[in-house]
Amino acid sequence: VSTSHLQLAAFALGTVGWILCTISMGTVEWRVWHVDNTTIISSGIAWVGIWKVCFISYLHVSPGYREQFCHKFSGYDSFIPNEIFVAQGLLLIAMFTGLLGLAATIFALRNVYMGITHKTLIAPFFLVGGFCYIFAGLCVLIPVSWNFYSVTHNQSIAFPPSYYMPSSPVAQEAGTAIPVGFVAVILLLLSGMFSLSYKFPMTTKTIMK
Repeated sequence: VSTSHLQLAAFALGTVGWILCTISMGTVEWRVWHVDNTTIISSGIAWVGIWKVCFISYLHVSPGYREQFCHKFSGYDSFIPNEIFVAQGLLLIAMFTGLLGLAATIFALRNVYMGITHKTLIAPFFLVGGFCYIFAGLCVLIPVSWNFYSVTHNQSIAFPPSYYMPSSPVAQEAGTAIPVGFVAVILLLLSGMFSLSYKFPMTTKTIMK
């Protein structure tokens, strides 16, 4: 037990990182667009996520009330930029890979705290967990960095007319999903390094040999 404190910390960090990964994936605020035409987009702000685009409109409701309209992206939409397609796939992979890493770490920690001293039931599972955490972190890093690059360069998206979205915003900024994703990357990479640092303690029998 005394040799697995870092791995226990890796489990805690990996759990938080995995939760933040799923939050980032489900949050619509990846790219915040500021538009000048407020006829439909009443607030002048639209949120572009990796699964849908949303905005607030007062057009179809009573004065003083607002309604959020969202258009979900389809896998057949050719106008969606590559960074969004990549984010959809890699974040799903990161979610499942991170979950696999958590399962492997839980199994190894269970054996440690139950006094099971078989090396093959502990060390390999910490290694699997560590590699899964690191791989999941890289899968999050790529789309988060790519979309952040698109935001900083104010890149446009050719939305169809049915979306009531302009092809280019007046300005855009990173939404909450991007910093949440970066924090998830840091936590997952740290948990991976902590898991990989595990060294099985030498037993008396091993020393005698």
